[in-house]
Amino acid sequence: MVMDANSGSGNGSDEENEINLKESACEERTGEAGDGDVAASAPDAQPSSDVAPEETGEPKDWKWAVIFLCFFGFMASIKPGEPFITPYLLSPEKNFTRKEVTNEITPVLTYSYMVVLVPAFLLTDLMRYKPVLIIQGMSQVVIWLILLLGSSLLEMQFMEFFYGITMACRMAYSSYIFSLVSPGLYQRVAGYSRSSVLLGVFTSSVLGQLCLSVGKVSYYTLNAISLGFVSFGLLLAMCLPWPKRSLFFNRINQEQKQQAEAATQAELDQMNPKDNATSSRSGWRTSVFVQMLLEVRNVVKVPNLRLWSLWWVFNSTGYYLVLFYVHILWNKVLDYVAVEDRHVYNGGVEAASTLLSTVTSFIAGFVKIRWNVWSELVIGVITALQTGLLLLMISTDNIWVCYVAYILFRGIYQFLVPIATFQIASSLTKELCALVFGINTFLGTILKTIINLIFADKRGLGLKVHHQFLVYTVYFFILTIFYFIGAAFVIIRHYRNQPARGGGANAAAPVELHPVTANSEAETLSNGTNAKA
Repeated sequence: MVMDANSGSGNGSDEENEINLKESACEERTGEAGDGDVAASAPDAQPSSDVAPEETGEPKDWKWAVIFLCFFGFMASIKPGEPFITPYLLSPEKNFTRKEVTNEITPVLTYSYMVVLVPAFLLTDLMRYKPVLIIQGMSQVVIWLILLLGSSLLEMQFMEFFYGITMACRMAYSSYIFSLVSPGLYQRVAGYSRSSVLLGVFTSSVLGQLCLSVGKVSYYTLNAISLGFVSFGLLLAMCLPWPKRSLFFNRINQEQKQQAEAATQAELDQMNPKDNATSSRSGWRTSVFVQMLLEVRNVVKVPNLRLWSLWWVFNSTGYYLVLFYVHILWNKVLDYVAVEDRHVYNGGVEAASTLLSTVTSFIAGFVKIRWNVWSELVIGVITALQTGLLLLMISTDNIWVCYVAYILFRGIYQFLVPIATFQIASSLTKELCALVFGINTFLGTILKTIINLIFADKRGLGLKVHHQFLVYTVYFFILTIFYFIGAAFVIIRHYRNQPARGGGANAAAPVELHPVTANSEAETLSNGTNAKA
């Protein structure tokens, strides 16, 4: 079931971790560039000269605000019952069939997430984060109330609908922390926020497994404990300070700028009354947001940005589909195990996969490679490994082999996430960076929805979980072929052009993962408009 994919990590924490990386990479474009490791906290950055008065005058205020927000992120991630939702639904306590969970309940999450994603993205910035975090907390409470009290298929579908809302609202937490500090501190606080979430996810998974295996508590009790934690998280969300700024709609001195522009326009209208209509029609075209939308067209023309954006769309789609349904697959594999040996270790597996994902993300920060030459090959090799692991999962009847394959599948995917994040972010302004990541995520969600509707939903083919994983294996295999073809083309072209560059003497030296240092606060779009105006 979809919810469990979030268990411990799944599409819940993984997505939030990716958003944390996106936000930190984008925000670094406006601060002093740091060479910190991707998965660890960055070295302390010196505050930039444009620090807001409230940040320089009262340093303790923002420090306590960041500490409180990280504590909130930790507590909001503790849901010990989450890795065991699928076993709970399939147990005698709820008594849903595997077909119902696979083909009628789980697909609802993807549909809900797709519908809510864009409004949540806009409302997060417009309402300055806190209301969206409160909505997320309320949705979490509703989810666990339905799990405890609901019994019908429709109620479980509503549970998935609210889970889609919580997923879409998670971006508010990752963005919120950057509104509390100056640009020079963005990288450091991004490390804090990500670490707090990872620690919360790991603690949640371990706690859930200990309660089930050692404490011998029931699934119902485990979900009741989770309800208590998410209720506490909602109270913390209500106590969060309300930021005074955001990325697009509530920028510093925005009101003053708008008033000045309005006064200037009024004077121009008096001087040239005949041009009023023309000015009003062209005004929307000069806004920063519209200019960035127009600039997105140029992103696809840059090979490196195009490659990593396509990877984000296509590989993340396959990755999250696997996470959505892997707990159902494990339940199916457990049918081959003797009754007395059927022990569910979902929480322990999620904890181990979270730990490995953290390690691989950290290692990615030390990789030195000519990404303009070897990107396709690296992506192709990792996608091929994921294909093999999926094939292993669907061909084995040993649950431990399935567990290990899943842990490795998640770990190698998370190795590429920070690389993709910083490869994209290093070439864009922070506003355009956020927009590109938002578009990539939305396109990936649309693709997930289409695949779900065709293969998983009962209105489509309604495949069993093993057949669905066969589809995902073929999907990754096709991606592997395309990546290897692209790698061969790029490498051959690179070495053919070397003689023209003096035998490669001037070829780009291997570079680390860290993003390119921004030389100024603002970057000019291709049409001449300043993206940070």
